[in-house]
Amino acid sequence: MVTIDEVTAVPSPDLLTPDNCAVLFVDHQPQMFFGTGSGDRTAIINSTVGLAKAAKVFDVPVVLSTVAAESFSGPLMPQLADVFPDQKIIDRTTMNAWEDVAFVEAVKATGRKKLVIAGLWTEVCVVLPTMSALAQGYEVYVVTDASGGVSPQGHEHAVERMVQGGAVPVTWVQVLLELQRDWARAETYVPVTELVKEHAGAYGLGVVYAQAVIGAHAAG
Repeated sequence: MVTIDEVTAVPSPDLLTPDNCAVLFVDHQPQMFFGTGSGDRTAIINSTVGLAKAAKVFDVPVVLSTVAAESFSGPLMPQLADVFPDQKIIDRTTMNAWEDVAFVEAVKATGRKKLVIAGLWTEVCVVLPTMSALAQGYEVYVVTDASGGVSPQGHEHAVERMVQGGAVPVTWVQVLLELQRDWARAETYVPVTELVKEHAGAYGLGVVYAQAVIGAHAAG
């Protein structure tokens, strides 16, 4: 008979953990949102903030980057900046963040080989650094609901291109729950359930209901 110790002794190397990944936010800026037409922009903002708070809950390293913030695109969206008030924001001239020395140095400084990336637009500022990072041996997870393209086709085709290149498409809730993975992880249980209630829509309402009807420790 297989014991639980045997099952959990060696975690799957494919799973995201707080100790093996970094989260990259690329160009979540006003001008980029103005041109986003692949999905509901309010939903993208919500997913982006949810992803940011998930990284903060688990103390996952984060890289924040903008493009032409002062001359064209505007500042990093305040809802994201507010999650990391002391974090340096790397502003670039390059559409491909991986062609910016400061950005790449910041990624390498995390020491992580699994990169979780979200940004605007999917078909430019997400796909280009994703393909570049994959070529250099990184594992890349693209948070599709915290990213957006100029059109539905642009977003979808960019995701297809990245998947064909070896990237893994995920959602922000998927990342959050993969990092938590066990509701017995008491140190992050409350922050995770509070985050779900704040940003996970109907799922969050389900947690509210369960906690009200079943008890304070109902989740999942």
